[in-house]
Amino acid sequence: MREEPFNPLHVLLDGAIAGAAAGGVVEAVLYPIDTIKTRLQAVVFAAHGGSRIHWKDLYSGVACNLAGVLPASAIFVGIYEPTKQKLLKLFPENLSTFAHLTAGAIGGAVSSFIRVPTEVVKQRIQTGHFTSAPDAIRLIVAKEGFRGLYAGYKSFLLRDLPFDALQFCIYEQLRIGYKIAARRDLNDPENALIGAFAGAITGAITTPLDVMKTRLMVQGSVNQYNGLLNCAQTIFREEGPAAFLKGIGPRVLWIGIGGSIFFGVLERTKLLLSQKRLDQDLKSSQSAVINNKR
Repeated sequence: MREEPFNPLHVLLDGAIAGAAAGGVVEAVLYPIDTIKTRLQAVVFAAHGGSRIHWKDLYSGVACNLAGVLPASAIFVGIYEPTKQKLLKLFPENLSTFAHLTAGAIGGAVSSFIRVPTEVVKQRIQTGHFTSAPDAIRLIVAKEGFRGLYAGYKSFLLRDLPFDALQFCIYEQLRIGYKIAARRDLNDPENALIGAFAGAITGAITTPLDVMKTRLMVQGSVNQYNGLLNCAQTIFREEGPAAFLKGIGPRVLWIGIGGSIFFGVLERTKLLLSQKRLDQDLKSSQSAVINNKR
């Protein structure tokens, strides 16, 4: 297939559409596993129902979360793709790892302004603090102020910037190596398998950071933890080091399957959009040639 010349605007738009599609599919399919993971990590909030798993409530908050995930995923991939392409042109080929790491971190930082409030509301609903997103937003702002929607922001960045950078870097580097070995482009199952591996490995590595992020986000006005360092010290002192791995099973499962779906949908959507744009350009060129002959 003929490659389309690099156009930052086209790459941004295609990335945004593909990111929204991939993020939405993953969230809709795997939300129950995320709910179980969150409740396992938030077990200290048993008074709010955090330790009890009611199967009928596994999709609690999914509509609100989708409303945040769609634009957040669009922004992330929309920023990641053109940034990656630009950095790959600046870095030597043997330093492509740094281009992928940097692009992932930048995409994560920009999209965090939407992802964090979405995560706060979602996890408060998942742990039984609230029953609906409008009530959650209204009461969080009333009791904690607007910054309550950004509870655990530092811990979120501490978890998600390394996560985004590592996951996309591992995925991209594995794809590069596979394509060189196979001497061809990857098909959908291969992209999905590499995405699953990248997601599972990254999810396991970042579980301790995810535990702290969850505790800080769901504590609300109780203020059991006074910042990230105090949260880490309190968990270690009161529950031991094993507490930092709570929810690792559901997390690795969720992100592994999620990585498979996300990258599979992402690459397929990017390919379809690219083909559609090339077809439109070809038709425009043919029309121009016909008009010039008249």
